Amino acid sequence: MNVAVVGSGNGGMAVAFDWARHGHRVTLYSDPEHPDNIEAVRAKGGITSRGVLEGFAPIAYSGSDVAAAMEGAEVVLAVAPAFATEEFGHALAPHLRARMIVVICPGSCGGALAFKRAAGLAVHDDAVIVGETSTLPYASRSDGAGNVHVFHKFDRGLFAAAVPRSGSGRLLECLRQVYPSATEAATVFQTSLQNGNPVIHPAVTLMNAALLERTGGDFHFYEEGVTRSVGRVMAAVDNERLAIAAAIGVKLLAEPEIGVMQGYMTENNYSTGYSSAPGFRGIKAPATVDSRYLTEDVGYSLVFFTDLARRLGVPTPTMDAIIAMTSVVLARDLRADGARTMKSLGLDQLNTVQLLSL
Repeated sequence: MNVAVVGSGNGGMAVAFDWARHGHRVTLYSDPEHPDNIEAVRAKGGITSRGVLEGFAPIAYSGSDVAAAMEGAEVVLAVAPAFATEEFGHALAPHLRARMIVVICPGSCGGALAFKRAAGLAVHDDAVIVGETSTLPYASRSDGAGNVHVFHKFDRGLFAAAVPRSGSGRLLECLRQVYPSATEAATVFQTSLQNGNPVIHPAVTLMNAALLERTGGDFHFYEEGVTRSVGRVMAAVDNERLAIAAAIGVKLLAEPEIGVMQGYMTENNYSTGYSSAPGFRGIKAPATVDSRYLTEDVGYSLVFFTDLARRLGVPTPTMDAIIAMTSVVLARDLRADGARTMKSLGLDQLNTVQLLSL
């Protein structure tokens, strides 16, 4: 197949490499403002990977010409933090064609809905299949020089759903070519809520903020950053996330449970489960607190989770506290920014019954 990967950061590099090594013709696109790896991949003619995925995979096109990247594409994998989803929707809209499959990887917080709205597609328009995954299927880091280190590939515990749900079958058939154990989720509410990043990243980042600022992130984020007290914060966030899911009628797995299922953890708990996780070993902390671990996972995902929770009558005191504290740490009001809310998705006028039937 002809596959366009949109986004050339850590995740985009891993996705592009893996689909190319499975024999697909892959193009790699990045906005000119975020050219990470693009020039290096173009110069090398492909991507070099080490870690659990080893080798070199050719990339047919690498650049910032969206028309060139999308030419002939049958599948589009949009791989970037949540703040890029609407930008991708606007950029890709003129290049979408009937029968194309677009995957927001990961959906993070209503990613498929946000993409469709930005691209001018109605929620129930099934001409273009737009879906999302519950998580990025890799723990990976790229170096800006066309190389990626894949610490772990999640062979199990990857959920996916399309909008509308009638497209989920085609979406799963496509994804299973590279992720054979991908599982169909009930709805995109399930894929969005199953995203574990908002459970893990904000708690570890905030509880280690002083160490992070003193060292510029020069410590192992999971091995050294997760202790029993950090685990208790993660557990509190996870319990609220599970309550939101129950209220909207979808079943989730607790975060350490899915970590064991996905194979990057060996212990089903919120402390040593993460600090001793084989799949996270060697991963450094971000260089600054002003990273996607807070800007995305709090400013987008937790803001969205709590907005949905209020409409469902679910209390979220720990999530609310993290949003408030993160706003102080980053010196900006994350709720006022309104990055991803029910209103931004066009769902603010729906009551609980309408949300459940959407």
